[in-house]
Amino acid sequence: MNRRLRPVIVDFTGIVLFGIVIYIISFGNSLQKMFQLPSSIYNMSTIFLSILIEALPFVLIGVIIAGLIQIFVTEDHIKRWIPKNKFLAVTMSCVVGACFPACECGIVPIVRRLIGKGVPIYAGVGFLLTGPLINPIVIMSTFMAFGNDLRIAASRMIIGFVIALVIALIVSLLFKSNQLKHPIPPKTHTHQTSIQQPLTERIGSTLIHAVDEFFDMGKYLIIGCLFAAFIQTYVSAEALVGLGDGLAASTVVMMGLAYLLSLCSEADAFIAASFKNLFPTTAILGFLIYGPMMDLKNTFMLLSVFNSKFVFILISIVTGTVFSILMLIHGFY
Repeated sequence: MNRRLRPVIVDFTGIVLFGIVIYIISFGNSLQKMFQLPSSIYNMSTIFLSILIEALPFVLIGVIIAGLIQIFVTEDHIKRWIPKNKFLAVTMSCVVGACFPACECGIVPIVRRLIGKGVPIYAGVGFLLTGPLINPIVIMSTFMAFGNDLRIAASRMIIGFVIALVIALIVSLLFKSNQLKHPIPPKTHTHQTSIQQPLTERIGSTLIHAVDEFFDMGKYLIIGCLFAAFIQTYVSAEALVGLGDGLAASTVVMMGLAYLLSLCSEADAFIAASFKNLFPTTAILGFLIYGPMMDLKNTFMLLSVFNSKFVFILISIVTGTVFSILMLIHGFY
């Protein structure tokens, strides 16, 4: 098969599959009667679509920002902006991420583009973890979901920031290279040429890059949403809740639930609030902090961008760090 045609065929196949799913959802009742499909299939397709619709706007924002970075940000800019000191670089990336309204899906293409431009992997991880976790929209939704409880919202922000900082510093000790699975391919025009283009042409180039990024990320988002919908349909949340006996077990259960449900970080606080009478505050914070950092759907997106070994090590570091720090501070709650 022609190598140039292969990615086109893969993208086209993804679009066709997505269209089939939309058709099944739109005409689910009639198809269910026609083919005698189990109602759970229809429920799963509905959940799949709801997760996808929730994530798509943020992915679109992410790929547009990634396109802007590709066209308007040079490697020289990156070298000037990123401090040479690792700790300062990690701190700066976490602060920028905390101010950046993005969810865990939309942040992946941005981080890939930044790392491809020369941002160190540890600074990219800091941005990756704080962006979906403690941006202003997430903090406001957490405040509202818990009945204007500033303590929970502030705990999510402060503890989450410290955890992200620790994880990024650990990554800085373990990894030196950018860990990208494939180097970002050179485009038709060099960056120097794009800078010399008129503004309208540069905006057009930005949109072209955004479309390429969207189709590159979109198929992995769809796969992740499909797995998350399957879990939500066929794995009972009540059964998982029954496993949470004791502080450590309940925290593990809530972290696992956050990973499997793959909720958007702008809305997950409302789900977490429904468990506040069943689990201790430490376990609730595990749900609120771990989910935006790592979930099922963004794992597939990370695997499409980074080396598999790096992704699995990162998941282990995130899981161990979140759990350990929450166990250390549980006395305050």
